[in-house]
Amino acid sequence: MHGMKATVLFLFLLVIVARLMLRWLNLSHLRRYGSRVPEEFAAVVDGDTLREAAEYTVARDRLGLVENLIGNLLVLLFFFGGLLTFYDQWISGIDGSFLLKGWLFFGGLFFLQYLLDMPFSLYRTFVLESRFGFNTMSFRLWCSDQVKSLLVGMILLSVLIVGALALVKTSPAWWWLWVWLFFALVTLFLIFLSPNLIEPLFYKFQPVEKDDLREKIRELMARAGLTVTRVLQVDASRRTKHANAYFTGIGRVKRIVLFDTLLEEMTDREILGVLAHEAGHWRLGHLWKRLLTVEMAALAVSLSAFLLVGGAESGTLLWLTPSSFFARLTLVGFLLALAAFPLTPVSSWISRRHETAADRFAADLTGDAAGLAHGLVKLAKENLANLHPHPVYAWFYFSHPPVVDRVRGLIKNGSVDEGRTKFIKNSNSQG
Repeated sequence: MHGMKATVLFLFLLVIVARLMLRWLNLSHLRRYGSRVPEEFAAVVDGDTLREAAEYTVARDRLGLVENLIGNLLVLLFFFGGLLTFYDQWISGIDGSFLLKGWLFFGGLFFLQYLLDMPFSLYRTFVLESRFGFNTMSFRLWCSDQVKSLLVGMILLSVLIVGALALVKTSPAWWWLWVWLFFALVTLFLIFLSPNLIEPLFYKFQPVEKDDLREKIRELMARAGLTVTRVLQVDASRRTKHANAYFTGIGRVKRIVLFDTLLEEMTDREILGVLAHEAGHWRLGHLWKRLLTVEMAALAVSLSAFLLVGGAESGTLLWLTPSSFFARLTLVGFLLALAAFPLTPVSSWISRRHETAADRFAADLTGDAAGLAHGLVKLAKENLANLHPHPVYAWFYFSHPPVVDRVRGLIKNGSVDEGRTKFIKNSNSQG
């Protein structure tokens, strides 16, 4: 038992060291190359903007480092310092059913995590984001968002906990399969539910005010073979100056949502390029492939949990002696997360391939590779993106290719003959 505990502790510390080394590599690379403006960005990004982007990257990384170090310290105390056993015994001493104790166990952990995240959210919003001019949120709106997020999270978590534990009790030999299926159905249900019930709790949606842009978007989606039911803009500017756009919906019910900040910062040509990229994910089946991959991984996790945890009755697992089903399940989740860490580059690589394919689709669909490239350059500038991530850091973590690589790929491989000189010239005229 003690040998296994020491082995797991060593692996956990190894993961921490690996993450710290990746951070160090990325920041060292930024210090070395961060003052160089890529040729493709020269007309839009100047030295002052690049320095500000570097400062923003460093500030976010430092906050993330503090947050991770505190989180890792708490994980050490919880799993290796006896807090999990103490918490498990406290919950086990409460009179109540299996479902009630499970709801208290996991609900308590969720609420504790929420409380621990709150100070970092507060600092990130009103110190870090405000320092770089991104935050537009009032403290009252932040508090409102926090309360709504907590309530929505507790409701969804309660449904998942009670439903899953009821299946564990009902089908002791096959609960891993039924719980996985239950979670998969809830995921699909939320894809339908979120745009119409959850998102409107936080944002106000309305049809895109520019009639000509709305029609251009519909025509573009029709060429892509997609039927879009609604083209909406959202009041993101109440919270941030960051810009974004996304698709929601599934099946025949799809809608496009544009941040009002995006509409203010981009030309119609650039917006169409960004949306053509999103359409590429739909037409190339990336969303379904990702969903299928996630569900297959979830099925493997559910089966692994069943084999390691055992039944609902009290038992032992590694150094937990004796322990409840909930404590054993929590420890298994921690172990599986450790095992998944080396697989991060695989997931990142698959995602980057999808993003590159969607870029090519957008260039072919619009016949204007430079439109999307201009949009990416402008987004990178407005969001103070790091233009010089370390290649190893990007390979390990990035779900999208580095923006400089994306722009160069569009210029080189676009469906129209858009040479580098012509692109930079156009950037000058649009900047």
